[in-house]
Amino acid sequence: MNRGEKMKKFSVGVVGCGRISGKHFEAIEKIDELELISVCDIKKDRADKWAEKYSINAYYDYSEMLDNEELDIISICTPSGLHPEHGIMAANKKIHVLSEKPMGTNLKSADSLIKACDDNGVELFVVKQNRLNSTIRHLKNAIDKGRFGKIYFISCNVFWTRPQEYYDMAKWRGTWEFDGGAFLNQASHYVDLVHWFGGPIDSVMAFGGTLERKIETEDTGVAAIRFRNGAMGSINITMLTYPKNLEGSITVLGEKGSVKIGGIAVNEIVHWEFSDYDDDDKDIMVSNYQTDSVYGFGHTGYYKNVIETLQKKRVTDVDGREGRKSLELIMAIYKSMREGKRISLPLGY
Repeated sequence: MNRGEKMKKFSVGVVGCGRISGKHFEAIEKIDELELISVCDIKKDRADKWAEKYSINAYYDYSEMLDNEELDIISICTPSGLHPEHGIMAANKKIHVLSEKPMGTNLKSADSLIKACDDNGVELFVVKQNRLNSTIRHLKNAIDKGRFGKIYFISCNVFWTRPQEYYDMAKWRGTWEFDGGAFLNQASHYVDLVHWFGGPIDSVMAFGGTLERKIETEDTGVAAIRFRNGAMGSINITMLTYPKNLEGSITVLGEKGSVKIGGIAVNEIVHWEFSDYDDDDKDIMVSNYQTDSVYGFGHTGYYKNVIETLQKKRVTDVDGREGRKSLELIMAIYKSMREGKRISLPLGY
């Protein structure tokens, strides 16, 4: 930027002021190129809380906010089943769309969102902030360098707890239409990592059940995966861990290396071993970090990627088509759970 040249600020509106929105407000506040313009929530007190904090406009009707504000980006933090509808409404106003995970609760609506953004010439960003964790970046770099040689197995565990009070806080939680179960909601980022590390999926076989919580969807499940390259994988999840979140981990095993990243949210490198030394190895332990939150610290980095994409400096890390990949795998997992058989990918509707 030349001296005296005014920095371009991108105006942002946030719809949905619930649990995850705080991470978005925190990230937006840290980035000079972003300006929070307005917030919207059907619950007046939640919208007013953030509007008062940032001295911005509060709306209780999403259409009204889209009509009245000049926005560059809309950040969608509403229930998952509403992400496509809210994204399409913004795209039709020529507003770039940033959707929290998952981008929808079924592939048809997700594809409608992708098409709407394509048709209107706007970007679609799907938040996968765990990809930006320092621990995960080290692991992905090792995979990309070929340090594992042939990868044999990728395993993921999400052993967390969500008490009944969590689901009772909002009627949409634990429903098939608006939320999905442990795979689609809580473990969505982990499914994304398994796919990101292992590549295209050949087939999946899964079991799931509602063992304790009074919800429509599963609170516990297991999935066995065969990747197209011949490797195998597993995803094991439960929201019934006593008495608190225990583990969010991923393990990659190959012919020349073994790595496990653990902690409550892939925040600690537990094991790191390769047959050959690389200069990256000396930085491994300093990449560990402490967190009380399962969300990690990747939202700020993700928003920086959004800005650089809009400035034409790079291509986005996770657009709609990339975000769709893990959604398709989760839909295959659910199909296997319902039908009791192995499901091949890609899926139809």
